[in-house]
Amino acid sequence: MIDTTEILQAKILIVDDQESNVQLLEQLLHSAGYTGVTSTMAPEEVAALHSQNAYDLILLDLQMPVMDGFQVMESLKTNTVDAYLPVIVLTAQPGHKLRALQAGAKDFVSKPFDLVEVKTRIHNMLEVRLLYKKLADFNKVLEQTVLERTAELRESEARYRSLTELASDWYWEQDENGNFTKVSGPVLEMLGLQVETVQGVSKVVEGDGWDAADREALRATIAAREPFLDLIFHRHLPGGKEQQYRVSGEPMFSRSSRFLGYRGIGVEIVAGV
Repeated sequence: MIDTTEILQAKILIVDDQESNVQLLEQLLHSAGYTGVTSTMAPEEVAALHSQNAYDLILLDLQMPVMDGFQVMESLKTNTVDAYLPVIVLTAQPGHKLRALQAGAKDFVSKPFDLVEVKTRIHNMLEVRLLYKKLADFNKVLEQTVLERTAELRESEARYRSLTELASDWYWEQDENGNFTKVSGPVLEMLGLQVETVQGVSKVVEGDGWDAADREALRATIAAREPFLDLIFHRHLPGGKEQQYRVSGEPMFSRSSRFLGYRGIGVEIVAGV
């Protein structure tokens, strides 16, 4: 919400080539409590003044020599800092009202002035304008927060991978189709697996000797998109030797809850350890 103090402290520029109109509007605004009121009778200076001062509201006469109000509005559109055109036009020509709104003005005040109407339109316009600015500022803060949070998540992810690689014999990631997209450590040599390259993605081909019940338990867990902790795998080698591995993994999901695959760690269980 915008409180009254913020509205009364808003920066207002009066643009009119008639000194009497400028004095009338200044007196009206000052008596209403506005403290940031300035004026100019040189319409060609308005764009530069707005660029320097970023007015919250410009009261703009349409009928002026050198540059009329429509030309002034066109010059204001070159302001790259703020695309919002905070203009109330002042006109004695009813036919100019629609054209002014189509040119970008946000409201209009008819001449001769109805002082109650003028104060009401100025107050309402400033309230909308200041809310617009607050929303723009909030969006900037939100965008910066998202960037910072994304950087933190990436750093956290990097630390996670580093720690898991140090704390295990291997770290692995699979996509939603079961293809290995990342494998670190001597896992292939350790497990005696072969790798086929299919369109640049590594796909592990299971070798002989793996316990069928272990494999089926893992497949059921992955199909249910469930995490698994310290799952034991057995592999029977020729000559009666057996290898055991302890594997843990978790499913990965996008922000929209789409399944992306699995990631996890594994260690070989050495007898006596």
